[in-house]
Amino acid sequence: MDEDAFWQLIEDCRPTEPDPDADLLADTLTERLAQSPLPLVIGFAEQLSWALHRLDRKEYGHDLGGDAFLYTRAAVVAAGRTEFDSVLQDPAAFTPYATDLIWAESLLYTPDRAYMCITGEEWGRDTRYSYESCSNSEGWAD
Repeated sequence: MDEDAFWQLIEDCRPTEPDPDADLLADTLTERLAQSPLPLVIGFAEQLSWALHRLDRKEYGHDLGGDAFLYTRAAVVAAGRTEFDSVLQDPAAFTPYATDLIWAESLLYTPDRAYMCITGEEWGRDTRYSYESCSNSEGWAD
């Protein structure tokens, strides 16, 4: 899955009604991915980890703890490509997510849940990029 396909899938699965914690988005993404070939699920996980890794930067997370920062970055991804790109261009666009504690924790489990649906097994996922907070050494360099 390339980056454009990733963002299109996010957009296609975003609900029209309010979804404050992105639970509806995560459920819809899981259903869609569970009906897809396994390489698509793996590709989604790779693109998700890449997007979260790109947001793992000092200028965004200096005031948030590990899990809060991760869930807030997930909320930016859940908001879609336009918002994601806006935050990358202007760190001030991240501020409302951090101050209002807008989270999308459920998005993180989407590929794992889809993998389980397809294979019946837990996934020992190991993506190219870690999305854990403070793992992007370039983003936290002085």
